[in-house]
Amino acid sequence: QVQLVESGGGLVQPGGSLRLSCTASGSIFSIYAMGWYRVAPGKQREMVTRITTAGSTNYADSVKGRFTISRDNAKNTVYLQMNSLKPEDTAVYYCKTETHHGDYWGQGTQVTVSS
Repeated sequence: QVQLVESGGGLVQPGGSLRLSCTASGSIFSIYAMGWYRVAPGKQREMVTRITTAGSTNYADSVKGRFTISRDNAKNTVYLQMNSLKPEDTAVYYCKTETHHGDYWGQGTQVTVSS
């Protein structure tokens, strides 16, 4: 089992920045990827970005050039740096970890981009 704790959401004006954090605990040795997903009002869940233990990353087209995923292995934490935020980035953001015995999700953190 892996437990995930997210933090860093909030209200920000368009063009602003936020950084989300996700810290894993438990069976972290079994993790092979971590990522961020979001659910916007009235929309389906979508992948925002993902990073593997090898350091390979991928991003949704809508966030390329604005969002950056990174990790601190010593802290078992991944970060999502979000810059140039737009109102359409408003969503609940969820951290997900992929392990050799299943996927685990965080509780979600609200990000609201509004003036």
